[in-house]
Amino acid sequence: MRAVTTPHVPEQAVLAALRDAFADLSRGTSSAPGQFAVGLPGGGDVIHYPAVRPGAGIYAVKVSPYPPRPSGGALVTAWTMLVSLSTGQPLALLDASGLTAERTAATTVLAADLLLPSDDARTAAIVGYGRPGRAHARYLRLVRPGMAGRAFSRSRPQSVDDGVQAVAGVREAVAGADLVMLCTSVAGDVPDPLIWPRARSSPRSRPTPPTTAAELVQAAASGWDAAAVRGDLAGLVAGHAPRPGGQRQVYFRSVGPGTEDAAVARAAYEYDTDTTDTTEEQP
Repeated sequence: MRAVTTPHVPEQAVLAALRDAFADLSRGTSSAPGQFAVGLPGGGDVIHYPAVRPGAGIYAVKVSPYPPRPSGGALVTAWTMLVSLSTGQPLALLDASGLTAERTAATTVLAADLLLPSDDARTAAIVGYGRPGRAHARYLRLVRPGMAGRAFSRSRPQSVDDGVQAVAGVREAVAGADLVMLCTSVAGDVPDPLIWPRARSSPRSRPTPPTTAAELVQAAASGWDAAAVRGDLAGLVAGHAPRPGGQRQVYFRSVGPGTEDAAVARAAYEYDTDTTDTTEEQP
């Protein structure tokens, strides 16, 4: 079994792997049954993200332990194991901490590209500009190079990526934006929902049902109807889900099913194998 402690995969390969993974989901040729949490003594838990991709010949499970620490908070780690469906043997164990940020950003941007108007989306707001926010900016620049970004972070970033402007507040970031990406772990409302009075439909990543998302549970308690969900990303990629007409705002929740982790881990494993073999062949 190969241990990949610093996995890397080019952004275009990540996007291609995710497109294939969601296309498989739409055809029913792969499955990701959900996320499962196991509680730990003293607090914390371990979350499991399984997926089966017969076309790629793998079973994958990402394990994310959140063990409590005496100092408070939780230690966050993530590992993905790939298992061959033909031999039943483990192929690789990959440190998934960085891969998680990559697959989340790539999935969000893939959905945004399918949901936004094809030619007149000009500005994106990035709320939260740590590692996840920067990853979202990178992938957006690849998929929509003509879009300018406005980034807000509570700890003002010392530098921003090409095509991104740092701004002083949330309202300044989102004002007039065609796309708003929330890349923060803050539990409260960020920003005020009244900024988007016309938001209605909610495509999402499969398979997490909308009623399990905390913010959608809160919305349902205030009168939001889960019937407003128009489709998921698998349907969008396959062309089955209706694309918005552009008259109303759309909400997409990038929930991170196991199929995303399986796809990106497989791509990183293949990239690691290719580069290792190439290195070994050099004199």
